[in-house]
Amino acid sequence: MTTLTLTPGAATLDDLARIYREEASVRLDPACRPAIELAHARIAKAVAGEDAVYGVNTGFGKLASVKIASEDTATLQRNLILSHCCGVGPAIPRGHARLLMALKLLSLGRGASGVRLEVVDLIEAMLERGVTPVIPAQGSVGASGDLAPLAHMAAAMMGHGEAEFEGRVMPGGEALAAAGLTPLEFGPKEGLALINGTQFSTAFALAGLFDAWRAASSALVISALSTDAIMGSTAPLQPEIHALRGHRGQIEAGETMRALLNGSDIRESHVANDARVQDPYCIRCQPQVTGAAMDVLRMAARTLEVEANAATDNPLVLVGADLIVSGGNFHAEPVGFAADMIALAVAEIGAIAQRRVALIVDPVLSFNLPPFLTPNPGLNSGYMIAEVTTAALMSENKHLANPCVTDSTPTSANQEDHVSMAAHGARRLGQMIDNLNRILGVELLCAAQGIDFRAPLATSETLQRVVTRVRKDVATLDEDRYLAPDLERSARMVAGGEITRAAAIEMPELST
Repeated sequence: MTTLTLTPGAATLDDLARIYREEASVRLDPACRPAIELAHARIAKAVAGEDAVYGVNTGFGKLASVKIASEDTATLQRNLILSHCCGVGPAIPRGHARLLMALKLLSLGRGASGVRLEVVDLIEAMLERGVTPVIPAQGSVGASGDLAPLAHMAAAMMGHGEAEFEGRVMPGGEALAAAGLTPLEFGPKEGLALINGTQFSTAFALAGLFDAWRAASSALVISALSTDAIMGSTAPLQPEIHALRGHRGQIEAGETMRALLNGSDIRESHVANDARVQDPYCIRCQPQVTGAAMDVLRMAARTLEVEANAATDNPLVLVGADLIVSGGNFHAEPVGFAADMIALAVAEIGAIAQRRVALIVDPVLSFNLPPFLTPNPGLNSGYMIAEVTTAALMSENKHLANPCVTDSTPTSANQEDHVSMAAHGARRLGQMIDNLNRILGVELLCAAQGIDFRAPLATSETLQRVVTRVRKDVATLDEDRYLAPDLERSARMVAGGEITRAAAIEMPELST
């Protein structure tokens, strides 16, 4: 298993994507350890003093005015974690949980949380040996930290709750023991440092970002295939058009589509004497729409890269100023905005893709392709209902794209009276991207079918590689058959990045 060394404050999107996709293990740069120790020493000093310090020798939330005796601080942290394990719903995927743990390491590594090095060491060891806490998906409102889900992570570190190890879910203590690890008893502030923070929301938003970018890249390839399938014009891909507007995503989308279509015999066959003056927007404006979505994803990426490197618990130990200060870095408003931006981009990529599906199956608009892409229409329905399915998925994504960050509600006896709702704003991205991949999967099948009908004219060598990849898993639709498995296979190709790999050309990068 690959082990990444991360420098707190400087982890990159590429690093985080590897943790998510490859389940890479993580270790913090040893250079951060002295700062962690200094912050812990400042917490120890506070415990020995008389002043009330939130979460160190006081209760939590509305109970912050209750002073806790020094001999009870360990019990305070234990009770905090167990009482906050109120998550409900299905367990989050293992890749998301591991990314969450890596993000928590980055936050602790900033040297402002006051935990012992043993806390960092245990998270690193759990990632290395494959002990993954079972974390319910629901329960966070995205402020005061992702309290409930992070408490389930912390509970596993204490030997409570549940964890997965070697494919089996078991009590947290058993999982640690099976991996040769020992549970921790948390000291002053350590439990609070673990559950205050935005790591749950940020992990899901990052996962959504990475998967949305893969879908956007696939959409460029598939839309180029659709353009050739309906014998669309490549004139709107002229680089001067996009340079005159100046948006990076639009320029890159146009450039990518030009490269994909370069050398197409189908395109050359109708360059002259084509009675059509303009294609519908879903063909002509693909660079403007998906390119704009790519720019929005990059904006979200900038926010999430900053957040991934942030210290987001409370209170924070300001070693240089010799202060322990209660603030609000746990409020996930930036993550909530980023998640809503990603949702908008995902919905729009799917909306224009669905219109291309509708175009290809419509004989009035598809430039002489047979109705619903079947060689014997009437007896056969072809891709008629597959298009209807894409309309259903597109509409579902429109509803899911409504903003979550504006839906605050007061909690904790009005102490936490404005919350971000970033957690479910980020979680909903998974369902939206599943829907998008299925829309794009249907478009892929329709576009490949359209290319088949254009024979003996051939598409470009680049796009023919894509068609060949499709035909490895899904045969040409000569007559009606049970289609659901075909749709799932095609969606998996899109979700797995098979389409861009088959094209084998340089694609735009997410890096900002």
